[in-house]
Amino acid sequence: MLLFFRTTKLQKVCNSHKEMQKTYGAARAKKLQQRLMELRAADHLGQISRIPPPRCHEMIGDRQGQLSVDLDHPYRLFFIPANDPVPLKEDGGLDWAAVTEIEIIGIADPH
Repeated sequence: MLLFFRTTKLQKVCNSHKEMQKTYGAARAKKLQQRLMELRAADHLGQISRIPPPRCHEMIGDRQGQLSVDLDHPYRLFFIPANDPVPLKEDGGLDWAAVTEIEIIGIADPH
């Protein structure tokens, strides 16, 4: 899958293990690196597990339209589909098997 980043700062942090550790600490940096490798290795979003440990899922409420994967509790890696147009099923839901590009938008505690 192709990964893009919302900001150059986020891209710099996510593409350097040293920057990840400096910004998020060793444990979160290790989990972040693992999740990024899983996302890059997948052909499409449907290949990312919806059950733990990554637990990829669509967000609701203020973050509707975004998806996330778990890092170290309670932190998550947030992203949005970057395909243009966003692939949708006939019922209007996201077609996970057709999402081949994502934009990483942040790392945060959603609570």
